[in-house]
Parts: sequence; structure tokens; C-alpha cells
Amino acid sequence: MDHIVIIGNGISGVTAARHIRKLSDKKITIVSAETDYFFSRTALMYIYMGHMKFEHTQPYEDWFWEKNRIDLKKGYVKHIDTGAKTLQFAEGDTLSYDKLIIATGSKPNKFGWPGQDLDGVMGMYHKQDLENLEHFAPNNKACKRAVIVGGGLIGIELAEMLNSRNIPVTFLVRESSFWNGVLPEGESAMINRHIQNHHIDLRLNANLKEIIADQNGKAKSIIIQETGEEIVCDVVGLTAGVSPNIDFIKASNIETGRGVKVNRYLETNIPDVYAVGDCAEQHEGINGRRPIEAVWYTGRMMGETVAQTICGNRIQYNPGHWFNSAKFLDIEYQTYGWVFSQPRENESHFHWKHEDDTKCITVCYDKHTNQFLGINTFGIRMRHDVFDNWLTEKRSVDYVMEHLSEANFDPEFYKTYESAIFSAFKNELQTV
Repeated sequence: MDHIVIIGNGISGVTAARHIRKLSDKKITIVSAETDYFFSRTALMYIYMGHMKFEHTQPYEDWFWEKNRIDLKKGYVKHIDTGAKTLQFAEGDTLSYDKLIIATGSKPNKFGWPGQDLDGVMGMYHKQDLENLEHFAPNNKACKRAVIVGGGLIGIELAEMLNSRNIPVTFLVRESSFWNGVLPEGESAMINRHIQNHHIDLRLNANLKEIIADQNGKAKSIIIQETGEEIVCDVVGLTAGVSPNIDFIKASNIETGRGVKVNRYLETNIPDVYAVGDCAEQHEGINGRRPIEAVWYTGRMMGETVAQTICGNRIQYNPGHWFNSAKFLDIEYQTYGWVFSQPRENESHFHWKHEDDTKCITVCYDKHTNQFLGINTFGIRMRHDVFDNWLTEKRSVDYVMEHLSEANFDPEFYKTYESAIFSAFKNELQTV
């Protein structure tokens, strides 16, 4: 009987295991050094904020794994010997496999800053990060100020977490406006104001130079590169993006770039070795997507796909139209299709913002054909399936704007904005 070994117990690895079990009686072992059982990584922030306990983030009971004959092994893989089909563990033991799935996820980026490994310095990705944060920032008496380095989605989550305990936050963002490499100008500017309205000390065009230690090896302050200003703090959050967690693989003969290189079937260059989730890198991005996608739902889809292939139904990974969702403090964000920070050569953007400065949409369309290409929404919930269909059907932007009510998730709340959005769109078309 084939022995399937999965390194990593995040959403990708666990989804692969569950679907292999649904499809077969193969022996399955999940290896992880982080936690005994799978948990929802995206829910870590809600534990710190008091909305959940850690056990609430575990969707499966502890007995689930034994009942479904999925073996769990806690250990840190040091080396993969693909010739002998064997994993070597840091603890000294080994494990043989017939097929191997690498699902090791991401790790926070560190750029060689002096002091980046001091006590009180952490990312916000692993359960151990949450434990560190609880230790060093249990309240605003123990933590007088926190500094967050990096202006992405994890950074804004960490800011919200600390803010919930009334811990003052300084937020260093190297860009000239928050997340402006992704968001169009009007949206980015609105989020800047929203962050500041929550009494967060937002520093744009600001890079970290170094983290200063106290006599006990704990962070006590940071220095800003551009000004030399020193900011006294008890905690430093490093949230300047993530990278595939693949250092231990580089000594093997598995091909790597930034991640583990895979084809559309999620196969590596070595037979019987696959990679899924944040650590997998497509040779070329699919349908305009990036070659590496550190996104929860794509990790789940890759897990389902690789399970089919391993169980004899070899199918290509096809993630469909791009979509994502996030939260900027209390503003919910959704994106469907492609809305780039700057319109590309053939594109136009229509932007509408509500007078309360917490709701807006940006619609992207082809200015030659009028084809709808994508939408960003802030503070207004929309239905994924509706936009997915419109993108597949290649609807015109006029059609989308006229039928926007069909995409409302909260129609009773949304009706108040609908006519204003449509009027603004018509007015803009007349002035173009």
C-alpha cells in the first residue's frame, strides 16, 4: 500500500490528506513541527482579541485523525533524500515515503536588520508568534508601545490586534501610501485616513534601520532609516511580507526558485514529489496570477487537486478568476478579477467613494471593448458567485453597473448607495 507523507499541517496539507482519504485507503502521515493538530491560521488574530479560544480554531476534533486513519507526526524535517525516498528529522529519526507532498507554507521575511532576532521581535504567522505576542504584549502596562514594520495585510491585522488592547502602535510603511502597490490611489488614501482615525501612528516612506537591545537581549527601541529617529517600544512586529518556507529543501535535488517549482499538476522535477500551497511556485503564473500565491483558498484548491492526481485522476490545477478578501480594521475588502493600482494600457478605472470615507468601489474595464475586468469593494459586501459568472461571461461594464444590485450581499444596506454609484458612473462616462 502506498505511503503518502505530507510535510506541513496547514490548509493545503490537511486538505490533501482529507481528500486522499475520501478517494483511497492509502497510508497517510502528516508531519509538522508547529502544532499537534491543524488549526485555522487566519483566526490567530481573534484569539488575541478575545473573540475565540485556540480550540475554537481547530475545525476537527482530536479523534478525527485516528478515526480517518491519518497519522500525525510531530518533528522537524532536516533533509529529504529523494533517491532513498526518506525524510531525515532533526531529532535523528527517519521516515520513508512512496509519495511526498511538500506543504510547508511561508515564513516572515527578514531583511538582515540588526536586532531582528531579539526577544520581543516577532512575525504574526505561526502559533508561536501568537504565544510570543501574548507574553510580551499582554496589556498596555507591560507593553507601552509596539512598532510594526511592513504595510501589508498581516501588518494591518497586527495593528488591529494591538489596538484592541489599547497598546499604542507606530506603523512603518516604506511606500508613500498604504499598500499602494496593490490598491489604486483613492482606496489607498482612504485606508491611510482610516488607520490614522484609529489613533495609529502611521509613518509613510519609513524604513527600519535597526532594532536596539536592552541589557537583557530584548528589543527596547527602533531606529528609522530616513530620519535617524529612535522610537522606544517593547514589541516589534515584522510583517514585511512572507517567503516560501523551503530552506531545508535546497540541499536536495528538488528544483527550487523562490519556492518549490511545480508544473500545472503540482508535480516537482522529481517523480512522486509534489508541492502545494504557499511554498509552491508555478513555472509561469496562471491566468495573470503570480507564480507563488500565499492565499488560503488557493492552498485549499491545490490540496484538492493534488489528491486527485495521487489517487489516479491526474488533473491540472485551475484556480479560476482571481478573488480575495481581507479587512482593514473595520472596513471589509473584496476583490474580483483584476484591478491594478494603475490602469494598464487598455484599461480605465471608475472610482466611487461614499461621503463617510469608509466605503468605496473601483471598477476596471477595457476602454476599447468596455469589457468588465474586475472590481474592488470596501465596506460593501458583494457576492462572489455573481462576479465570477460575469467575468466568465465577459460582460460589459455597462451591464455590470446596471445589474450591480444582483451582486449585493446586504441589499437592505446597499440600496442607499446604489443610485449614487450608478449616477456617478453615468456622469463619468459623459465627461470622458
